[in-house]
Amino acid sequence: MQAKQLCAAVAAALAMYPCAHAAVEERPSTLADQESVAVTIYNENLALVKDTRKVTLAAGENRLALREVSGRMRPETAQLRSLSHPGALALIEQNFDFDLLTPAKLLEKYVGRSVRIVKTHPTTGAESFETATVLAANGGVVLKIGDRIETGVPGRIVYDGVPPNLRDRPTLVSDFNSARAGVQTVELSYLSGGLSWKADYVAELNEADSALDLNGWVTLTNASGTAYPNARLQLVAGDVNRVRQEFKAAAGQMVVPSAAAPAERQMTQEALFEYHLYTLQRPTTIADNQTKQVALLTARAVPVQKELVLQGTDYYYRSSVGAIGQKMKVGVFVQFENRESSHLGVPMPKGVVRVYKRDSSGNAQFVGEDSVDHTPKNETVRLKLGEAFDLTADKKQTDFRRREPTNKASYVFESAYEIVLRNAKKEPATVVVREPVPGDWTMLEQSHQHVKVASGTAEWRIPVPAEGSATLRYRVLVRY
Repeated sequence: MQAKQLCAAVAAALAMYPCAHAAVEERPSTLADQESVAVTIYNENLALVKDTRKVTLAAGENRLALREVSGRMRPETAQLRSLSHPGALALIEQNFDFDLLTPAKLLEKYVGRSVRIVKTHPTTGAESFETATVLAANGGVVLKIGDRIETGVPGRIVYDGVPPNLRDRPTLVSDFNSARAGVQTVELSYLSGGLSWKADYVAELNEADSALDLNGWVTLTNASGTAYPNARLQLVAGDVNRVRQEFKAAAGQMVVPSAAAPAERQMTQEALFEYHLYTLQRPTTIADNQTKQVALLTARAVPVQKELVLQGTDYYYRSSVGAIGQKMKVGVFVQFENRESSHLGVPMPKGVVRVYKRDSSGNAQFVGEDSVDHTPKNETVRLKLGEAFDLTADKKQTDFRRREPTNKASYVFESAYEIVLRNAKKEPATVVVREPVPGDWTMLEQSHQHVKVASGTAEWRIPVPAEGSATLRYRVLVRY
């Protein structure tokens, strides 16, 4: 009697929980359910994705397969919440399935399982079927057919089905409890690799090299494994600290816009913490494996200064040196102020500035490029474009002697130098000679007046006549 009562009690308990051991049916969610998507991209191959979808849920436990998420998702950052009914979802478990369906992957999943081999008779076209066991799929296939072992695929392979953990698109499967049944609007947010952006600038110098027109472009690269249709796009410029992860660099060819093409500014910017946030003023579709460019800024007639610089080094002030830098190159620099008074005055994200200038036929020719770091407004942008062709320098040490030190712990050197600057152009030029002089130094003699621009730097501005030359001579005393 007691045994019958116990069995009845167990049966009643099981009847109260009919689904306790039943598998929860998986509910798929595709981009057709997507109401909106917002993507915030950082400089260092990182993006924050907020994917909003409308889904139908059951009360109690649910298994929701969110398809077409980023294949480079960092699953530990994924968060699913209900927007229409805050607090209604309680997460149990989530799994990120990024092992995508391919013939090779399907064969690999069937190792140790049976498949059917379909062979077609070459003459009659009749098909025959054999059952085979997949023994291996590493660099090829090994099959056991009856009592023989075969390598290679002797015909078509027919599978019974697709394994549940092999998906055709990257999928996040979330198990959670829902406090209510019915349609809910949910938001999945996560960090992802495979999305990156950088700024590219195109500048065109005027004929006198006194001003330039500047167009700024944002170059986006999406190698995340999915598309983001009609996305709300924002970009964060700044050096955000991150725990380093093993991310592959985003791939893609960068398209350089024409120097003559004016850009319509489509982005607004605002300060965010210690960074700058740029927001595109319209939705845009970021396709998978795509490089996209969006206009960032436009400035006209920005005043520039061109400098021709001969940069020295400090090692030859310590010893006697023979020929130094015969036919030395003179660097070509341009700089401009990022100020409103210069028709600019906007925060410039780091990127590459490519500079063009029109030739006598009116065609824009590339004259050099340089990278710039994040540049706030009211700062100076300085670019090195290359080395001058028609300006050269011959430099030599004309004297060197060691002087008696003032104490045993010091060294005193006196040396003299001659720098001959030559100008093959038909117009005069001014060359900035910049010498990093080490130690405690004193200029003893000089043919041109120097300026001590820093504690260890002497600078001369030497005018060089057209198709002529100029010579700088100086003697310096250095104490260590």
